Amino acid sequence: MGFAGRLVLALVYGFAGSGDFSAADESTTFAGRRVRADDGKLGIIEFGAHPDDCEIRAAGVGAMWSAMGHDVKFVSATNGDIGHWKMAGGPLAKRRNAEAQTAAKILGVTSEVLDIHDGELMPTLENRKTFTRLIRQWNADIVIAHRPCDYHPDHRYTGVLMQDSAYMVAVPFLCPDTPPLKKHPVFLYSYDRFQTPAPFRPDIVVSIDPVIEKKLDAVVAMESQFVEGGALGSADRAPKNAAEREIARKRVRESFGRRFAAVADRYREKLVAVYGEEKGKQIRYAEAFEICEYGRQPTAEELRQLFPFLP
Repeated sequence: MGFAGRLVLALVYGFAGSGDFSAADESTTFAGRRVRADDGKLGIIEFGAHPDDCEIRAAGVGAMWSAMGHDVKFVSATNGDIGHWKMAGGPLAKRRNAEAQTAAKILGVTSEVLDIHDGELMPTLENRKTFTRLIRQWNADIVIAHRPCDYHPDHRYTGVLMQDSAYMVAVPFLCPDTPPLKKHPVFLYSYDRFQTPAPFRPDIVVSIDPVIEKKLDAVVAMESQFVEGGALGSADRAPKNAAEREIARKRVRESFGRRFAAVADRYREKLVAVYGEEKGKQIRYAEAFEICEYGRQPTAEELRQLFPFLP
């Protein structure tokens, strides 16, 4: 939509842009909202249910995109304020946001934590609009979220909200305070092992060997969750001094290393097909994604443009 069309929407809906809004800055500002410039860089936005889900599921590709100069944003759909066995509420939400920001600095990405209570995310119209605006503001080429078949309701509804936004991001009169996308992003699900109603399909499997240490650093930075035990931890199991905390950090690092290695082993055949037999057999760690049937359906060549670190 050109400047004139956007101005018409502004007049119809009664919102005002910034005082110096002009054609020269329309790529970065619309109705007072900042929009990521269409400057040739890829825009990738991932929605995780809690502050730690994006880091677990896509920190590897996030770090690789970022290292190549592309723009990556992690969004936590809830603030994680009940995700600890001892603390909760505002203090925990602030702590988990701080952990997410630390992880973002390690990975070279942007991180935003929405102010929605942990365990209370619902697929409401208001939340659909929030997801739609965030995708538009990031001018996204790729959108990633959970599949809507998951053990945790927040995970499920994060997936549903992504699906519900897939068409709406291009509809001008929904959320007219944010410019509709001119392109259809590719929507992806991150890896899980759930089987009902259908198992995960590994459409894209990526080696994360070059950034595995960064990913593990980012996960270990989520100390409230993994070092201290999160919502299901206990005083008996939590580290009680600096030495025990360091042992717990090492244990978390090793445990997640095995987890990410299991993805590579599970989809070894796919890795060999993409990277060639010699390299595919040597890859130790991987992340996997399924293409959502909503949104753009990329060709093999388009996938290599969207995942420029693929061979």
